[in-house]
Amino acid sequence: MAKRLNEKLGRMRAGTATSRDFIIADAKDADMAFGVTAPGPSRGKCRHGFNESEGCWKTLPEYLEQIRAIVRQDIVDIVLVSASNLERLAIDEGLFANSKITPAARANDTSDIWAVRGGKYAALPSRSFRTATLDHIKYGRIANDHTAPTRGADLGLYSITFTNDLDWDHRALEDFHAFRIEAERKQFRYFLEVFNPNVDPGFEPRKTGAFLNDHIVRTLAGVTAAGRPLFLKMPYNGPGPLEELVSYDPNLVVGILGGSAGTTLDAFQLLHDAKKHGARVALFGRKINLSEHPLAFVEFLRRIADDEIQPVEAVKAYHAVLQNMGLKPARALHADLQATSQVMRYR
Repeated sequence: MAKRLNEKLGRMRAGTATSRDFIIADAKDADMAFGVTAPGPSRGKCRHGFNESEGCWKTLPEYLEQIRAIVRQDIVDIVLVSASNLERLAIDEGLFANSKITPAARANDTSDIWAVRGGKYAALPSRSFRTATLDHIKYGRIANDHTAPTRGADLGLYSITFTNDLDWDHRALEDFHAFRIEAERKQFRYFLEVFNPNVDPGFEPRKTGAFLNDHIVRTLAGVTAAGRPLFLKMPYNGPGPLEELVSYDPNLVVGILGGSAGTTLDAFQLLHDAKKHGARVALFGRKINLSEHPLAFVEFLRRIADDEIQPVEAVKAYHAVLQNMGLKPARALHADLQATSQVMRYR
């Protein structure tokens, strides 16, 4: 079945895209970062009695069912998962075979997303690392023929975090170089995630947007069309830096990441503002997964992206949906209509 992602990107390349061609992705790859806590908190009693003071967490089967529900809803354009869950859902179940949604897998897991309980890795300079292999993402096993029909996914997320440290950034770029060569040889597509520095980079925070933009342009300047990412996933560092990058290269499809959960207005306003200033993709993970009703949440993301509703009205309408469903919101409406200051990094 034709995938909406390919259709929208095709129109963007042809210069015929409309405002409704904005791409929305649901990032359900958090198990490669948070481990057991990835599916989100369970509102019921702990099944095992372990760490009840800390909270209880949904199970992997519940997480997989959340992903299936998003695919059945058929609103988002991409669902990003871990390689192991891709095998279960795409290869074993064929979940995406008759769907217009494109499956993707996280192709690397740098150390700044190792957000395990008690860990300190995210506070140290990011180191590149890859658990998944491109063969296993595409086929579920080591393969010799990479022209064979894809069973899993031929699209992955590759992440890089520049820290302004020569040794770590040099290593990160060397590993990115090796990944691009392998991806091209194995007919594997990718989108590039670039985080803000996860440690003090030695300059004022207001310079972060310029630092990131320069690194993105510099990094991709030496990459020809065959090895370039389909689009970018990066923090929203404000309208100025986003507009600068978009205007520098109109052919570069720029997407923004969601960051921490925040309030509902945080999520809705972020999508609205990013699109207004040139973004053409939004990739939200925890903002969707930790919402009271992810399917309703996604519906309003789509309506905002399609310019059908403004963020404040969307928050009020979302709360009305929760009320009609008998679901208690995590915050009262007046609190959920507040914008909070969020740090735009993975954790």
